[in-house]
Amino acid sequence: MTRLQPPPEIKITDKIPGAEYANEIQVDNPNKDEFHLMFLTIAGTTGKVVCKVITNPSHFKHMAVLMSEVINKYEDKYGKIEEAPEVEKEIGFKG
Repeated sequence: MTRLQPPPEIKITDKIPGAEYANEIQVDNPNKDEFHLMFLTIAGTTGKVVCKVITNPSHFKHMAVLMSEVINKYEDKYGKIEEAPEVEKEIGFKG
């Protein structure tokens, strides 16, 4: 008889007050063990980083597969998504 393990209990900490809107993402893989995702909100000539995620290659690939599946379902239901125009690659940050 095989015992099924219950799914992990996911908790959201108080440090995450709510969602942040992002209209730009920068993705980098500075070494073989990590992918960095930086989500930004750009408005006019200013912008701010609203979230930064660092993950490993296998989780990054899993996220890419999941996002592709979600996009396909969305487009089946609502129609093709037009790609957003590309933002300049060089974004200056001020402290």
